[in-house]
Amino acid sequence: MSGLWQSLAVGAPEVILAAGAMVLLLIGVFRGDRSLVGLSWGAVVLFALAGASLIDDGPGRVLAWNGLYVADALSAFLKVVILIGAAVSVLLALPYLKRTRTARFEYPVLIVLATLGMGIMVSANNLLTLYIGLELMSLSAYVLAAFHRQEVKSAEAGLKYFVLGALSSGVLLYGVSLVYGFAGTTAFQGIGAALTGTRSIGALVGLTFVLAGLAFKISAVPFHMWTPDVYEGAPTPVAAFFASAPKVAAMGLLLRVAMDAFGGMVADWRQVVIFMAIASMLLGAVAAIGQSNVKRLLAYSSINNVGFALIGLAAATPAGISAVLFYMAVYLVMTLGSFLCVLALTDADGRAVETLDDLAGLVRTRPWLATALALFMFSLAGIPPLFGFMPKLAVFNAAVAANLWPLAVIGVLASVVGAYYYLRVVKILFFDAPAGVVVTGGSRLNGAMLAAAAVFCSPAGYLLLGPLGVATRRAAASLF
Repeated sequence: MSGLWQSLAVGAPEVILAAGAMVLLLIGVFRGDRSLVGLSWGAVVLFALAGASLIDDGPGRVLAWNGLYVADALSAFLKVVILIGAAVSVLLALPYLKRTRTARFEYPVLIVLATLGMGIMVSANNLLTLYIGLELMSLSAYVLAAFHRQEVKSAEAGLKYFVLGALSSGVLLYGVSLVYGFAGTTAFQGIGAALTGTRSIGALVGLTFVLAGLAFKISAVPFHMWTPDVYEGAPTPVAAFFASAPKVAAMGLLLRVAMDAFGGMVADWRQVVIFMAIASMLLGAVAAIGQSNVKRLLAYSSINNVGFALIGLAAATPAGISAVLFYMAVYLVMTLGSFLCVLALTDADGRAVETLDDLAGLVRTRPWLATALALFMFSLAGIPPLFGFMPKLAVFNAAVAANLWPLAVIGVLASVVGAYYYLRVVKILFFDAPAGVVVTGGSRLNGAMLAAAAVFCSPAGYLLLGPLGVATRRAAASLF
């Protein structure tokens, strides 16, 4: 029993989320949709309790559940970021769900279950644990994408996400079976020991399929095709959730798989990662130029930013992994801030304002909202002195230190191209003639979260540079 109690203690965040999700579900079943607000704040309390229960063992590792689960500095850092993203995603949805008359109690429950899956993902120490966490997150996400089931766009987004997600799961499982066949184990450390120093064609094919399955979850090119359509069709709070916490979890899982399970095959998977990084940066930058819908633009922005983050993984050094973690933490805040601005954009009849043309001259009617959105656009573009400049600088420095300077040069050029569509949004907000659309205000809670995100992305965010640097370096060190 001592082993069971130790596993329960080490896996306390997931235990809290699992038990809490069942309690929230029962309350929702008995009290109905009128319990939405209470369940949403209950979910936030669960996230806070899960965060408080995290075991901090520094760069060391604590195994649980017979080695299937690992708690270390990497999982702790990622879970804190994921829990923050999930909590914000629950709260920002409340005004939207009430306004659109879709205030159903299932929303916070699904977010909690998806977060449970993400926690399992980033603590996976076995390919089977990886798959269980990934599917738990994905199944919740499919339902969330189609949450407005009466709307054609939302139903289409859910179906499209489900079909392509099922395909990616099949690809991932095929890769897992190949890796197991050639390594003789599904444990990360066992795979690393079995495949180090070997060049088995079967193992390389298995590795490629595993990377392809994980690349779908982070929307890396060429597995990005679902992202723009799902972001546009899904409810805006759901799109904000998809662009933040799940992306951080999937990137963290990719880091662990690449460095833990396939750390001895860096030369083999680095080529795949470099291709995905370059393709994601360039396609995300170019494809976003012609977008007229704000949510689709942010979808291509997420693809573009994933490409920059992958530069750090390609370096495969402690500095590179630390840069990826730093990048994803800052990216989460920038993206949630951008979606909070989108959620605040409604016309006089309460309908969502999502096209760029409708935002023309917004600074004349809503100056603070226009200024905040411009700040997020500049930060996503990586323009100094805003805080969004630092993560890009970190991944470029890591690439140069790893002698991947051509990749860093391509990244800089992609940043210049990508800056065009971010600056185009700013130009529309500040310099175009007003479109005549009356944009109304949002909730006070969303306004407070928007202000906090804006302060984080401003030069004031540099005050957090030291603590974030320490945390990301400790997290990266746990993989080496």
